Amino acid sequence: MKEVQLLIIGQGPAGLSAAIYASRAGIDTLVIGMKPKIDGDYAIDNYFGFENTIQAADLMDAGRKQAIRFGTEIITERVLTIHMEEDMTYKVKTESGHYKACAIIIAAGVSKTRSGIKNEDDYDGKGVSHCVSCDGFFYRGRQVMALGEGVYAANQALELTSYTEKVALCTQGKKPEFGDELKAKLDEAGIPVIEKKIETLEGENGLDRVKFDDGETFDTEGLFIAMGEAGSTDFAYTLGLERNGHYLVANEKQETNLPGIYAAGDCVGRFLQIGVAVGEGSIAARQAIKYAKEKCPKDKS
Repeated sequence: MKEVQLLIIGQGPAGLSAAIYASRAGIDTLVIGMKPKIDGDYAIDNYFGFENTIQAADLMDAGRKQAIRFGTEIITERVLTIHMEEDMTYKVKTESGHYKACAIIIAAGVSKTRSGIKNEDDYDGKGVSHCVSCDGFFYRGRQVMALGEGVYAANQALELTSYTEKVALCTQGKKPEFGDELKAKLDEAGIPVIEKKIETLEGENGLDRVKFDDGETFDTEGLFIAMGEAGSTDFAYTLGLERNGHYLVANEKQETNLPGIYAAGDCVGRFLQIGVAVGEGSIAARQAIKYAKEKCPKDKS
């Protein structure tokens, strides 16, 4: 397991800005995340210092090169989970590895993926959950279902087998986006993959079954939402971070309610602009630098 002083989740403007400041200050810094949507065919007219229109992809590429020049390591890979360890450090799981970090900056943007289930909110906390590590214990030996088409959902389904053998995975009508290796693990665990779309949830005093858009039903007492990729909201559920709707709550220093975890950029829901994200990333880095130097200096990390 690789250990670092600071792990930044997200390689968008906030994450790269934080990496530049932290690495330049001598902090062992690792950035993990997929390239953001802005890193594409977008034109930017209002970013400070550029007289003419610039391409977002060029700006992001320059940011990555700058961070790498100061010593940042960047891994383009999906982060699946974050867990706090007993020693108050954080364990981060990705698609292919595990990492231990003293401090974390979440700069993963905000996930707006919706399940498409008409009455999902009616069963929130009454069978619908967003966190296996939080709620899986309550479904020991009972039928449960993970919902999602990607790597995140497949891993959540496999994690559920720690609590019950009765696990299913529904892709919500989408084609599975996980590879043969994960499919083999699901098969080995006896987890069926259902490529149907759930339309509504049913049950009198909690969830009893899901109803698909073809009229068929599937009995389950737990439905764990894991649509798309794991994002800031999913990490908040797992860690117990304070939220405001889909956004993380962070103070003026970008501190969350947990020690050593900071949040910056779109995931905190302020003014969703590149310039703001860059500024918040630098503020988060400043606080993370202080924390890392005090809690895990390099000669002890």
